[in-house]
Amino acid sequence: MATFRTGEQTHPGVLPQRRALEFGPADNPGIRDETGPEHRDAVPGTEHVRGETGPASPGGSGVTPDPAGVGEQGREAHTERSEPYVFVPDKNQNPLQPCAPARARKLLGKGRAVVHRRTPCTIRLRDRTVAESKVGGVQVGVDPGSQHTGIAVFTHRAGQRRGRYSIQLNHSDARIRKNMGQRAAYRRRRRSANLRYRPPRFSNRTRPRGWLTPSLRHRVDTTTSRVDRSARWAPVRAVHMERVAFDTHALSPGQPLEGIEYQQGTLHGYEVRGCLLAKFGRACVYCGAAKTPLNLDRVHPRSKGGSDRVSNLVLACVPCNQAKGHRPVAEFAPDRAARILSRAKAPLRDATAAQSTRWALWRTLQERTPPRVGSGGRTKWNRMCNQLPKTHTLDALVAGEADTVTETVGRVLVAGRTGRGSYARTRTDRYGFARLRLPRVKRFFTFATGDLVRAVVPAGKKAGSYTGRVAVRASGRFNITTARGTVQGIGHKHMRLLQRADGYGYTWKGEGVPSRP
Repeated sequence: MATFRTGEQTHPGVLPQRRALEFGPADNPGIRDETGPEHRDAVPGTEHVRGETGPASPGGSGVTPDPAGVGEQGREAHTERSEPYVFVPDKNQNPLQPCAPARARKLLGKGRAVVHRRTPCTIRLRDRTVAESKVGGVQVGVDPGSQHTGIAVFTHRAGQRRGRYSIQLNHSDARIRKNMGQRAAYRRRRRSANLRYRPPRFSNRTRPRGWLTPSLRHRVDTTTSRVDRSARWAPVRAVHMERVAFDTHALSPGQPLEGIEYQQGTLHGYEVRGCLLAKFGRACVYCGAAKTPLNLDRVHPRSKGGSDRVSNLVLACVPCNQAKGHRPVAEFAPDRAARILSRAKAPLRDATAAQSTRWALWRTLQERTPPRVGSGGRTKWNRMCNQLPKTHTLDALVAGEADTVTETVGRVLVAGRTGRGSYARTRTDRYGFARLRLPRVKRFFTFATGDLVRAVVPAGKKAGSYTGRVAVRASGRFNITTARGTVQGIGHKHMRLLQRADGYGYTWKGEGVPSRP
């Protein structure tokens, strides 16, 4: 168990933030160890790092933020929720100012606009150009994360931000890493099995500067692609980008770096706590309790030689922390000791991936619209002052120099990469040999796999209306994947194309609702 000292003030040169959280040599639970704001004896400034248990107490020193949004000028945060806006290009497909859904329905009803794209919803005006319109412009916020990236389209006027559209981009680096490993295994086996195959090329190819593995490169490419598409549909004037929340070098005190101030600086405890909250899902590892005051507990206690390294720290609620005391985890919870130890020693793969791609993403965006870079501490401050929950899309909305957020989007578009098919025209068995040959063309009866279609079957066993992504077959009997499942064997004559496949699959979720794994 650890105690946090809150007496040292943050250096005046950095942004105003909560007091620094440093480790103290203590294993006995006490009043100063409580980290939840609901605890009646909690010390101000020791709340959770990313605001997961509610607003902090306004008491304390001048560096503690006012999460209620009431500042020295008496400003108070009043945030409204609205439906996602509709993108509106002109008749020459140049972007205009996005409009509300009600306004889009009126334009469609009067025949002044036609549906240009279904997801994201886009209408194209038939009687107006950019030269004849007043375009105020929008801004885009990007919050790169380990598993998801949040993208928010908003307007910024008179110090107020109004959310217009939110996209959660899901990463698929695990799938790419698995496919790359499988391909390497196939090639390795062919070379060692004395088969007719090209000789190995060894390590005679140099990697360019800034090279990233395919599992990391796709994060940069997909995020940049979504920003480019937003600029194609809306008049983007500026891009805001948040940097990674914590530095992996500052997590372990034993890193061989010069200068103890860098290894254990003002934000050392702050960074460690943020990492542990992300690793253990903001819940107690012993009982699984969430939304409760949490302490940092040592798996191997300090009284028996335990250290303050991240691999020895876990999250524990107050009752479990007090019950454990000085005992090792194998003695306190023998049935769960193996699982807890494996989770505590898990590598910081997600943090490393986000850390590795942030500069590559920044350099790529520099070639298009130079982004305004902000820190994770600044984003957290803006989010707390506006009383917003912790999500990637809301972090993207408040990234950078944001004063007040008066409107957010109630529904978030979840985009997952599905690809555009494969170059391989065969399917392999477990040994890498071809077992099934695929057709040479990917389009049948004007449809391709991944297209969004609507099928209306008038009669028969499968009578009904189905809307979803289609998987084509040469026989003309297609499969449609809807929100309720997959329907097989629908004739192509009953289908109508809604949108061509663009390499992504789309779903909707409420803001603040966790995504399905």
